[in-house]
Amino acid sequence: MNPPLLRLYVDAQFTSPYAMSVFVALREKGLAFDTLTLDLDTAQNRTADFAKLSLTQRVPTLVDGDFAVSESSAITEYLQEVYPETPIYPVDPKQRARARQVQAWLRSDLLPIRQERSTLVVFYGQKMPPLSPTAEAAARKLINAAQALLVGNPANLFGEWSIADVDLAVMLNRLILNGDSVPAELVEYAQRQWQRPSVQAWVQQQRPAL
Repeated sequence: MNPPLLRLYVDAQFTSPYAMSVFVALREKGLAFDTLTLDLDTAQNRTADFAKLSLTQRVPTLVDGDFAVSESSAITEYLQEVYPETPIYPVDPKQRARARQVQAWLRSDLLPIRQERSTLVVFYGQKMPPLSPTAEAAARKLINAAQALLVGNPANLFGEWSIADVDLAVMLNRLILNGDSVPAELVEYAQRQWQRPSVQAWVQQQRPAL
C-alpha cells in the first residue's frame, strides 16, 4: 500500500525561508507530497478553511492524513520522527541539539538582517541599499557564529548534511546575493548548500512577477 500523500502549504511567491526548509526536508526524505500555494498578500491564509487546518494560520503548514502541523522546525522534527529512514538531523544527540539550536537562533534573532535583506534578494534578485549600523552589527554576529560553526571549512555544519545547513545558507545568502561583504569560505559553504538538488528544486520554482 502506498503511503498517504502529504500536502505542504507554502507562499505563492516561494520566498518563505521556512516553507523552503520544509520543502527541502520532504525532498531529502524522498516523500511524495503535493505543494499548495497561498497568496499571503490577499490573506488566503486567513480563510476559515485554512484556519481549520493551521492553528497559526501561517505557512508552512503540513497535512499528513488527518493531522496538520505548522511552524517549520516543528514540521521538520515531526518528519524526522515519523519518517526516520533518511535523517535530516544529526544522529548524535548533542549534534542534533546543536542543529536545532542553529534553527531556533536563525528564526528568533538577526531581525535587522531579515528586515533589510528580505528573501526577495535571494529569490527575485532584488538589490537593497547598504546595511544600517544595526543590521551591520547583526551581520557581524551572523558571520562570527557561522565561522565558529564551520572551522576548517567543512562541507556541512555537523558532519553529515542536516536541515540546519539549508537554514544557515539562506541567511548567509541574504547578504551574499545582495553583494554584501561575506568571507570567502562562507560564500563557498552557502554555494555548496545551494547546489543540492532538493534546494535547487525550490530555487527553480516558477514565481509570479512582483
